This record gives sequence, C-alpha cells and structure tokens, in this order.
Amino acid sequence: MLNIQLLSGLLIPFLGTSLGAGCVLFMKSSLSRNVQRALTGFAAGVMTAASIWSLIIPAMDMSGNMGKLAFVPAVTGFWCGIFFLLLLDSLIPHLHMNSDKAEGLPSKLKRTTMMVLAVTLHNIPEGMAVGIVYAGFLTGSADMTAGGALALALGIAIQNFPEGAVISMPLHAEGTSKGRAFAGGVLSGSVEPVGAILTILFASQLLPIMPYLLSLAAGAMIYVVVEELIPEMSEGEHSNIGVLIFSVGFTLMMTLDITLA
Repeated sequence: MLNIQLLSGLLIPFLGTSLGAGCVLFMKSSLSRNVQRALTGFAAGVMTAASIWSLIIPAMDMSGNMGKLAFVPAVTGFWCGIFFLLLLDSLIPHLHMNSDKAEGLPSKLKRTTMMVLAVTLHNIPEGMAVGIVYAGFLTGSADMTAGGALALALGIAIQNFPEGAVISMPLHAEGTSKGRAFAGGVLSGSVEPVGAILTILFASQLLPIMPYLLSLAAGAMIYVVVEELIPEMSEGEHSNIGVLIFSVGFTLMMTLDITLA
C-alpha cells in the first residue's frame, strides 16, 4: 500500500506541471521566443543531470559486483530506453513547438491535441524515472535513499513548472480558451504519476533488473533532450540563452541530488 509520504513524492512532478500550466490563467501575453528557449534549455539541463546522477551512476553502483563489466546493465538499459522512445516517437502523432510538420503515424487529430501529445510523450520517461527510483528505495536498495528519490522528484517538478507554461501558453495563442489550455497542460503531466505508481506497485518484482530500468529511464530522457529540447533551445538567434540556462538547470539538479542524497 502506498503511504501518504510516498504518494506525495510521486505527485510532486505533476504539481510542478499543473502550477506551470496555471500561468495561462494569469498572464495576458504569450511567452516570447527567447523565454521559451530559456525554459526549454532549463528543462534539458535538469533532465541531463538527473539522467547521470540519479539514474546512470546508481545503476552502475548497483552492478558493482560485476567488476569491470559493471557498465553492461547501464549500457544495455540505456539503449533500451533510446529505442523505447524512438518507437513511441514513431507511432504517436505529435507536433513539436514552433513546427508545422507533425511526427508519428498519420493522423487527423487537431493541431492543439498533437501539441499536448508531444509534451506528454516526453513526460513518459520522467514518470518512469521517478517511479523506478522510488521502487528501488522501497525494495531496500543500498544505492537508493529517500533523499535521492526526493531530489529527483523535486528536480523534475522544477523543470515541469516552465514546461507546463510552455505548453499551455502556446495552446491559448493557437485559439484555445484559457480553461482548455490549462487542462491541456495538466493532462500532459498526468502520465508522470500514473507511470510512477504503476512502477511502484511492481517494485519487488523489478528489483533484480533495477540497474537496467534505471538506465532505461536515463536513455529515454536523453533521447528527449537530444531529439527535441536541444534543437528547440538552439534554433535561431540568441541560442546562447538556451546554453546558459541549460547550465543553470544542470547544476541545480546536480546540487539537489548530491545535497539531498
């Protein structure tokens, strides 16, 4: 049974997305391109640092008994995460911000619906990551602590706040009402707690393959960073803004992971 403290930790990232989506209810104008670039860079920095310190390094530590082959579970899981997101990216109809060409299978879905699906798609690995880390903590893994799990949840929640705004504000700019734009932003983040809770429920069965699952979540997040976030933060003029804020997000997540672990 999930206790209140655990459930609260799993819902923290979803709360970040919801609060960010709520910006559309109070802000009168849409986000400028430079602001969107900065927020995207911040999210990319947090996800990259989380992939390294919260997922890949613990996965290799858990495989320490394999000696010089301790990298095998991490490498295998990482590539599984890459191919998992590649598959979803190829199947789910979605539309990235500032793009007019939809990706995934051909679809007659509305443009706004595909924009929500694009953000939902890259929230999947974040929910997986939080669920897997908490599962490792619950099953007594020496490499997983309550502080480390909380650090990951907080880091993802922090980057989810601007992410919620980045999806709800453009939806409103596309002609969607503020209420529907807010709902779209909230909906895009709902996949995170659902995925995390499902992972927790099977925690004991997942323990033997925990190193593979941790690195799988890392691979999935890195896929999102490289395929979507970095191109968005770098396109056009003033790409240095994205790089600088990427660095802020990276160092913030690194600091959280080390100080709270």
